[in-house]
Amino acid sequence: MELDNINNILEKYFDAETTIVEEKALKDYFVNGPIHSEHQQYAPMFTHLTNAKEEKFTKQIPLQQKKSKVKWFSAAAVAMLLVGLYLGTNYMEQQRIEKEQAAYAYQETKKALNLLAQNFNKGKEKIAYLKEFEQTKQKIYNNN
Repeated sequence: MELDNINNILEKYFDAETTIVEEKALKDYFVNGPIHSEHQQYAPMFTHLTNAKEEKFTKQIPLQQKKSKVKWFSAAAVAMLLVGLYLGTNYMEQQRIEKEQAAYAYQETKKALNLLAQNFNKGKEKIAYLKEFEQTKQKIYNNN
């Protein structure tokens, strides 16, 4: 390859503007061909990239079980739901009991007021006798 062409491709390579074909040409130049002294500094980078591609990792990597937070979140959600249902049911039961107690108190108050009204009516009848007695007494005093 020509020196100017290599310099242009290298400049494009470092600006991340090269095509795959140009990168392959650079790799071939640095791996296979005679390298100009001006480009010797870049040779280790390209040869290392070529060697790195061929390396294989042979160690076993133990897989760690991820402790899923989803299980904890779902358990917490279920617990919150159950607590909410319990509290909601308890609240509704209290409301029902309070309504029943209020209705019972209303009925008992009605009974007491009716009893009071009946007793007032009886007293009114007795007062009517007293009124008649008073009228009679007045007639007697007025006649004398």
